[in-house]
Amino acid sequence: MGLNVYSKTHVLFAIIGLVSILVDVDASASKCDLFQGNWVLDKSYPLYNESTCPFLEKEFNCVNNGRPDRSYLKYRWQPRGCHLFRFDGQNFLEKLRGKTIMFVGDSLSRNQWLSMLCIIHSSMPKANYAVNISLVKDMTTYTFTDYNVQVTYHHNLYLVDIVKQRFGRVLKLDVLTAGKLWLDVDYLVFNTWHWWNRRGASQPFDYIQDGSRIYKDMDRVVAFGKAVVTWGKWVDANVTQNKTKVFFQGISPSHYNGTDWGEPKAKSCSGQKSPLLASKYPGVSPPALAVLKSSLKTIKKPVTLLDITNLSLLRKDGHPSSYGLGAVDCSHWCLAGVPDTWNVLLYNLMF
Repeated sequence: MGLNVYSKTHVLFAIIGLVSILVDVDASASKCDLFQGNWVLDKSYPLYNESTCPFLEKEFNCVNNGRPDRSYLKYRWQPRGCHLFRFDGQNFLEKLRGKTIMFVGDSLSRNQWLSMLCIIHSSMPKANYAVNISLVKDMTTYTFTDYNVQVTYHHNLYLVDIVKQRFGRVLKLDVLTAGKLWLDVDYLVFNTWHWWNRRGASQPFDYIQDGSRIYKDMDRVVAFGKAVVTWGKWVDANVTQNKTKVFFQGISPSHYNGTDWGEPKAKSCSGQKSPLLASKYPGVSPPALAVLKSSLKTIKKPVTLLDITNLSLLRKDGHPSSYGLGAVDCSHWCLAGVPDTWNVLLYNLMF
């Protein structure tokens, strides 16, 4: 039985209305805050099989280290009000053909760098897959030769310099010389914070220098902020805006106290098998985050904050815990895992 004219008209207007709604959603997506949302189960995750990634290091390979649960692998970040494109490794390489992306920072940067390598590897056709590796001091580069794309990690704990002087090792908050290694890179992703609270034998400096004044110690969050300002001055002085895109990874959180997320009996991340499904962490964000955001405002050149703190705070289940190397690790992240989402966000912001 066919539709009458009246019904056809209503169907037409309904279709027009639906198209209008879809257009509005797409238009608003560009203004969406990708970092506000919640974690949802997704059976298509993870983005790669950790057992087949040749780049993955033992300390992050929780499955291989004996972690028995798998649900932590099945969560996808869903921003509120918009859609994230899935990381397409071949599309990524095609868009970066002849270019370089470099991760600069501590082991959390290495966490993200290895995640990206595994995501790319999982989508490469094995028939013409070729990778060269280059090791130069604190820099490791994998070159995907078919695309001439370099994916580099520069191990750098503080971004600013530590200088050996006759009276000891000095962390100089206003001196940055490593920048010569970052020149002319197409995409730079920086990170520092993880080491700023190190003390005792693991602290790699003896004094902190701010301008002409040398201190035995000072507020580490304040020192961190000053270092970010120094780094920002390097960005303003050296980054060519039309050549290089600059990102700052943000503050990756730890989970060593269950009281922070409402489980006082949980002494650490050990045994945590699922994320907090709320959109906001019930505890306090790392104090370095506010200082970072304030310091980034001093930079004149465009810098995109990969604001991964809140979404990572919700992932108390994502750390190696006892399935890493040695002591319980509630600072780094299992791979596959949370850093894959950092890279999905980066992918959505790069192009």
